Amino acid sequence: MQDNNRNLILAMVLSALVMLVWSIFFAPEPVPPAQDTAINAQGTTAPENGAPATPGAAPQGATPAPAAVDAATNDPSVTAGRVTIKSPVLSGTISLAGGRIDDLELTGYRETLDPNSPFVRLLSPTTRPAQQAEGTAVAPGGDSLPVVQKPYYAVYGWVPGAGTDPALVPGPATVWEVESGSTLAPGQPVTLRWDNGAGQIFRRTYELDDKFLFTVTQAVENTGAAPFSAAPYGILARQGQPDTQNFFVLHEGAVGMTDGKLLEEKYKDIAKLDPQPGEGPAQLIEVKENGWIGFTDKYWMTTLAPAPGQGFTAAVKYVPGADIYQTEARMPMQTVAPGASVTTSSYLFAGAKVWEVISGYEANPGIDGFVDSIDWGWFYFLTKPIFRLLHWLHGMIGNMGWSIIALTFVLKLLVFPLARKSYISMAKMKELQPQMEAIKERTGDDRMKFQKEVMELYKREKVNPAAGCLPVLLQIPIFFALYKVIFVTIELRHAPWIGWIRDLAAPDPSSLWNLFGLLPWAAPGQGSFLHSFTLPVLAILLGISMWMQQKLNPAPADPAQKMIFAWMPWIFMLMLGGFASGLVLYWITNNTITIIQQYTIMSMHGHRPDLFGNIRASLPSRSNGNGKSDAKGGDKGHK
Repeated sequence: MQDNNRNLILAMVLSALVMLVWSIFFAPEPVPPAQDTAINAQGTTAPENGAPATPGAAPQGATPAPAAVDAATNDPSVTAGRVTIKSPVLSGTISLAGGRIDDLELTGYRETLDPNSPFVRLLSPTTRPAQQAEGTAVAPGGDSLPVVQKPYYAVYGWVPGAGTDPALVPGPATVWEVESGSTLAPGQPVTLRWDNGAGQIFRRTYELDDKFLFTVTQAVENTGAAPFSAAPYGILARQGQPDTQNFFVLHEGAVGMTDGKLLEEKYKDIAKLDPQPGEGPAQLIEVKENGWIGFTDKYWMTTLAPAPGQGFTAAVKYVPGADIYQTEARMPMQTVAPGASVTTSSYLFAGAKVWEVISGYEANPGIDGFVDSIDWGWFYFLTKPIFRLLHWLHGMIGNMGWSIIALTFVLKLLVFPLARKSYISMAKMKELQPQMEAIKERTGDDRMKFQKEVMELYKREKVNPAAGCLPVLLQIPIFFALYKVIFVTIELRHAPWIGWIRDLAAPDPSSLWNLFGLLPWAAPGQGSFLHSFTLPVLAILLGISMWMQQKLNPAPADPAQKMIFAWMPWIFMLMLGGFASGLVLYWITNNTITIIQQYTIMSMHGHRPDLFGNIRASLPSRSNGNGKSDAKGGDKGHK
């Protein structure tokens, strides 16, 4: 039994170490409250007043450099008109100032579980009129826009070619007119038009599917007498660093794919990029065939994706003076002959990172590697198939909690051969206990001789003492992979199970502190010191399942080991109380299956664990009339 206990102690210590490292290094930092700071009015595109740094004139084939334009006193996005966006999952407007998509809500998602909570806002306009009261900004027609302290928007334009006056190309502040369409909706495109008055007419057409994909087509018609050169671009701009999870295992910031290579830059690293000539802190990547670039949050994302096969320059940059983070897709320079026109199409994804949706966009229209915008982590070779399996089970069952339980059964079935080998090895180890005791008596204090004879015994009887550790070692990467799935995939967000478990991506909200809601006070809030000791229902069930699993074997004779065994389940119970309820549910199910497997397999090999005897033996001793303890138990199941 000494080796069996050693394996179990090793398993529990390894798991405890994983949890300890996780809680120390991977624990999320508190999210700071939003700063109530005033936003400067955006001018035409000057970085000093909060506008994106736009590419300036550049010779053909060269990388455009940013150029600051004189600031204006009023933001044209306030006085210019707006075009309504309406789809089954999106709602918002497009500003005619620059044709900016700067007002977008995800109507399929709310901020909290409260059904009356606001919809998730993805994109936000830059400013409000100075005369408007705090809380709203008035758009043409009397509609109000929410005041947003950290603007976030997509803007398109053209870079003038060599020798071309920058005033002849539309930029982020150019006011367009609506040529066709009134509301952008699936099957209802909208086209904007701008005439520079010098013979060039620019058009921009927006199309929207029933999910989160915009198709933006930019065209220029040259009615002048001379060739005209310009290069189209798209910019995603975020003013100020957004509130993030600040979680080590979660990437939030710039994300992209450049000819099959994944690009990831956190916000703090974007500001530290090496300065580029005429750019400031920036990273420029020449994409030959396929790619996309944008920003990702935990569940939401905006990305610019040129048409498949279209080369472009992907840029990630920071504008220090305006505190703006930008990602850009810069298209090649186009020369338009007199009487001719050129057209360039690209895609804008703005929405939730739903696996089924983005994998569909990877297939059609062919956005290369788009599914990797989800942060699958280091164990992606496990995370991806585990999520695929969970997604399939959810499609069959319809409830994510029961799907996690079903997933646990499938994973246990896959590792069953190792588990079976482990439990058979444990049964054989019990059979060898008398021989090991004889070796110990024969060798005395000679540890080297004892170890040598024991190894010879293992070899002769074909017993592997390390077999009991294999299932535990395999469980560690599976645990991390499943944690990643539950933490980063939006499919688990606000996914209910039963009763009070309404969000499997969040900790169990119940607490022993208020008798699970029966007492009239709240449990310690998340982020407080006492939160780890709230003891929700799932954490208590986890502690009990670990305790039951431990009692399949007699307590070790060594007092130190016995003390470790006694405390370990309850330490885990406290440590895991704040984990996502979906992950705790997985662990409870995993422990329950392990108990059944071990009890059944060892019983089939003539060594049925004396579960209740071991429980009785672990209870405090009661002295009988003869001064002897009447607590009984131990390894009696040898039938």
